[in-house]
Amino acid sequence: MSVNRSLITPTANPLLEQALREKLQRRSETTGSLGELEPLAVRLGLVQNTLKPRFRAPQLVLFASDHGLAVDGVGMPGSASTAKLVARLLSSQLPVSVFARIQGLELSVVDCGIAEPVAPHARLLARKIAHGTRSSRAAMAMSLDQAHAAIRAGMEIADSLPGNAIACAGVGVGAHESAALVLSRLSDTPLQDFLLSGPAMPPEDLNHLVNVLSGAQGRHKDAADPVEVLACFGGFEMAMMVGVMLVAGSKRNLVIADGMTACAALMVASRIAPAVTDYCVYCRSHNHNGLDRALSLFQATALLELGMESTDGTGATLAWPLVRSAAALLTEVAEGEDPGPSRPAEIAPNSRAGSLG
Repeated sequence: MSVNRSLITPTANPLLEQALREKLQRRSETTGSLGELEPLAVRLGLVQNTLKPRFRAPQLVLFASDHGLAVDGVGMPGSASTAKLVARLLSSQLPVSVFARIQGLELSVVDCGIAEPVAPHARLLARKIAHGTRSSRAAMAMSLDQAHAAIRAGMEIADSLPGNAIACAGVGVGAHESAALVLSRLSDTPLQDFLLSGPAMPPEDLNHLVNVLSGAQGRHKDAADPVEVLACFGGFEMAMMVGVMLVAGSKRNLVIADGMTACAALMVASRIAPAVTDYCVYCRSHNHNGLDRALSLFQATALLELGMESTDGTGATLAWPLVRSAAALLTEVAEGEDPGPSRPAEIAPNSRAGSLG
């Protein structure tokens, strides 16, 4: 299975965009402006290529994997192992699991490369490439064959899941640091701009983190191709998200990217098929400057800023009602005596996917 960049169509459609804005303007004349909800509604209409965007069977998929960098002492101190975190996710012991359920998001957790055994569960997808990556300070985190296998696995997941909206986040010890390495290399941005140091991290711990990651950068100083960069520094969870995002874009599905690892995956995917970013909106579950810098690479901000320090994916569950509300502006709110066209006749049916109904 492969996705050619030509199969991901840019969402740009000036005539449709004008029609969407005019539809919202007619409503604001009687109901008042709804601020940032209106450009979000326009974006959703462009994603689905319709004046009436609707969502069905929304998915939240958390991709879990361990990272070889952890053997060098990389990862937030005191954090639970990846296997324990996944067990808590599957048993609704974390807010993200509960929020997903009450918001109507179907939660799946993917074992992309967890080092320890994880008990089978109805919501656990076993797609393990290996028992964690290697340390990128000593070798490539994964082989190119493993990177391609993980991307294909992600594509298969996206192709098999129902619905037309998918929220993606990555979890695992060392995932944020791995994402920082990928983002730094692909954007030619200083590594420290992306680091998760945290306000309580002692200076000596930060210095150790910088030394380890700088060593990884130096070992793979010539890596430039996006998949090669992914293989050198990334994780299996990141690679699978790349595949998910590419397939979602090819199907004109909405992608909700939450967190550093999702941003790194999107950066890789966008180097393969630039138009994939047209299908993305952004969330955050952490309040740190590194994620601010990552979002700025896409000229984006998070849909909600709540000052959280929670499991990636939490922000997506809380932002989902905002996305649904934005779509409802175009599909559910009555337009009064002069509803205007539901399908602008002047817009040519130029897309293979979506409808203008």
